[in-house]
Amino acid sequence: MDSMTLFIMGLLAAIALMSLVWIFSVPLRDASLVDRVWGLGFIVVAFVWWLLAGTPATAWVMLVPVTLWGLRLSAHISWRNWGHGEDARYSAMREDRSDYAFAVRSLFTIFWLQGALVAVIGLPMLASVQGGSPLWTLVWLGWAVWLFGFVYESVADWQLARFKADPANRGKVMDRGLWHFSRHPNYFGEIVLWLGYGLIALAFGGWWALPSVALMIFLILRVSGVTLLDQHLSGSRPGYREYAQRTNALIPGPPRA
Repeated sequence: MDSMTLFIMGLLAAIALMSLVWIFSVPLRDASLVDRVWGLGFIVVAFVWWLLAGTPATAWVMLVPVTLWGLRLSAHISWRNWGHGEDARYSAMREDRSDYAFAVRSLFTIFWLQGALVAVIGLPMLASVQGGSPLWTLVWLGWAVWLFGFVYESVADWQLARFKADPANRGKVMDRGLWHFSRHPNYFGEIVLWLGYGLIALAFGGWWALPSVALMIFLILRVSGVTLLDQHLSGSRPGYREYAQRTNALIPGPPRA
């Protein structure tokens, strides 16, 4: 099966997954369910591509890290958002619309859009499941980069969760641990691990998948991650502006005086 056909089948699988989640979201009035399955979407697409490509043995070098990352991310977001209702981003979109109008709009602009993004951003997985002998030196380098990013992001999320769990920290700015060296260490780790995916794809000759890694980094930096969160916290969290002035946004470094 050629690459374009594989891509289309993965895209359809992602759309089907997101459509199923949408069905559950409508009666619950909670479009943020889509965030909980974001990581799982990459697992589904990667394994669909792997199966349709004939289950090449070398694909484990991508399937293992994708599975670990996707399960951790979906579990973390589900645990973090449990009992908190719909995310404010989606609630704002729901305002001044009937439930029917929002349901129809959310299917296209939230669920199917994220399904399409999963397939497009997941192209490094497609490059790695089509068989062939990879350049193993580049594979191990990609694994090392991915592992560093995965651990860094996981530790940052754990530190933030512990901070928020303490009632004494309510309303305060998290500036401890990895958060002492950058304002978004979790996003830094996420970007690093995606660079690892890019290296693994490159080991299989998948240079054409690298723009997908660049797209993911752009989304983290400018669309759904760093910029959006900085704007929100600067206007809602006392002390955040001062924290931002002395602390790097993304790349860890010593705080400025």
